[in-house]
Amino acid sequence: MGESVKLNRVETVLEDLEYPISREEAIDGCEDVTLVLSEGEENLGEIVAESSGDHFESMDDLENEVFNLLPRHAVGEPYQSEGEG
Repeated sequence: MGESVKLNRVETVLEDLEYPISREEAIDGCEDVTLVLSEGEENLGEIVAESSGDHFESMDDLENEVFNLLPRHAVGEPYQSEGEG
């Protein structure tokens, strides 16, 4: 059974991987993780699989790539803030 993780906690999954890491190893390490987004869910391994890079030097590299590959709806409405005005 896989793990469900909110998007703002994705680093808890990525920090468990050993870096540098190949794209294939990252996919394998993330394939059973479901990211809970503001609207829906995405499989983390499938997101990593969309990367054109062949390896990641650090957790920050992989995390940045994940955020760049997420669909726009993943982080909520554009230009909207959750904070109080």
